[in-house]
Order: sequence, then structure tokens, then C-alpha cells
Amino acid sequence: MTQRIALDVHAHLIPVGAPLASVPGVSWDAAAEKLVIDGHPIGIKALFHPEALIAWMDEQHVERAWISAPPPTYRPGLDAVQAEAWTQLLNDGLAAIAAAHPDRLAPLYHLPVAHPALATRIVRERVTATGARFSMPTGEPGLMLSDASHAPLWQALDDVSAFVFLHPGEGCDGRLDPFYLHNLLGNPSETAVAAGHLVFAGVLERHPRITICLAHAGGTVPAVAGRWQRGFGTGRPGVDTQVEPPAKALRRFCVDCIAHDDTLLDLATSVFGEERIVFGSDWPFPMGVIKPHEQLAGLSESRRRAIFCDNPAKLAG
Repeated sequence: MTQRIALDVHAHLIPVGAPLASVPGVSWDAAAEKLVIDGHPIGIKALFHPEALIAWMDEQHVERAWISAPPPTYRPGLDAVQAEAWTQLLNDGLAAIAAAHPDRLAPLYHLPVAHPALATRIVRERVTATGARFSMPTGEPGLMLSDASHAPLWQALDDVSAFVFLHPGEGCDGRLDPFYLHNLLGNPSETAVAAGHLVFAGVLERHPRITICLAHAGGTVPAVAGRWQRGFGTGRPGVDTQVEPPAKALRRFCVDCIAHDDTLLDLATSVFGEERIVFGSDWPFPMGVIKPHEQLAGLSESRRRAIFCDNPAKLAG
């Protein structure tokens, strides 16, 4: 019998419609289902169709999904006023989609990390009776999650015991333009940069009620975790040895299961802990775990049960 999957923490949808078409820099052709954001066309039309996500969930025996807006919608170049209008549109749209499917979908409200004061306000406004769940980009060049300007955001998230899904956006390094490297190499590296700032600044130690989930099995974090611990243990310049060691801090994160290799998932498990690995699909993107019962078939039944059911159940309360 195919195992049920209690929760998918990493599924994407874009709430398209008339409000979207009125936003500067964005065009939506409903007849052709063509969305262009800041000159970049969105090619995967399933992102516009919640019913396609529900159908996939039924096919793969996924009971519930937490939906978030995907990286093409992050628009890091917006100023604060533009970001507020855009983020409200995204979040209202995700809420409406979830309201139409209350037994299957729930929103991860988008936090515009480049504008921490705005993000802090959104945290306070978007807490619901069923929880405080958000999605946030890892950042962009020049933006550091350890910066003091983000302190009120971490405090607000801690106050409501928030779940935060941390997802990389597209980087700006021209060396990654060939070979799809912005995705294949840039995304996992961006996750590690964000996690490194949170670890070495002691953010999660100071705010233990926040649950931050890293995308893509933690990116390159598992590969460098030992190096981080060595740098801490030898007191490398700039490393604050008064915060908790990286090996301990990393156990405060959870990560999705998108490693694409059982051995690498084993490594992530050793770094973050067996109870900290949860199911995430990255639906509908082909780099995700779109056929989980095939792609994770190499894991033992008990590990699949932990990833599919037991660990997500702890997140969902």
C-alpha cells in the first residue's frame, strides 16, 4: 500500500487575476495564460491552477499542502511602497486559494525580507487562529539576515512561535548564467549563506520559538557544517564564540527532503537530526520531488513514515 503523506511544506502557486494585471511591471494574459513579471515570462502554467495541485496531491496521496509564492514573484528590486502593495496582493491571493480548499491547502504568507519593517508588520497582521506560517526569501546581494535591522522581525516571529520557510531566490553572479547554474549551484549556496548568518549571529538561539525550514535539504549546509564547527572551535576572526556552536545551532532548523540522493539525505539527517526532515515537493517545478513514492523509494519504510507523517505532524501541531 502506498504510504500517505500528511503534509507538503513546499508547494507553489501564483494567485493570478485582474489585480495582478494592474501592477506595474507585471502583465497577465488570461486567455493565453501568460504571466510576465519584470520582463521574465513564467513558463509553468500549473502555477496558476490550484486544481492541478489538488489533483497531484490526490494522485500522490498527499493530504495537505502549505502553499507559497515561488521565486519569480519575489521582485527584490521593489521599494517599500511597491513591495507593500505587491506583497498584499500575493498574500491575499494565497489566502483566497486556501479558503477555497480549506481541508487541503494553507498559505505560507510571503515576507519581503528586503524591507524588514514591512515584513515585521505582516507577521503581526497575518497570524491566524490556525497558526503563524510564512515564507521568506534568503535575501539578495548586500542583504544579511544577521543585520540589526532584522532584529524586530525575528522578535515578532518568535512572539508568535512562527514557522518560516526559507527559500532562495535568483542570485546575481554572472558566472552562474551558463548551464542552469543559478538553480543547480546558486540556490543551494544562497541557502547556506542565509543559514550561516543565522547560525553565527545566534539568531535562533535568541529566538528558540521560531521554526525555520530550509529548502532543498539545507542546500550546501550539510557539506560545510563540519567546517563551520571547526571555524567556531578554533576561534576564526569574526566568529563570536559566545553564541552556541554551529553543530548545536543547526539542530534548530528543519529542512525539506529534496536532496535527490539518498546518501546526501543521510548527511542532512546527521546534521539536522532525524526528526527535522520533512516532506517538501517543490511542486510543480521539475527539480522537486514530484513523484515522492518513486524518488524516495530507497529509504526504509520507517524513514519514509517519519518524513511523510511523523515529523510534519509535529510542525502542524
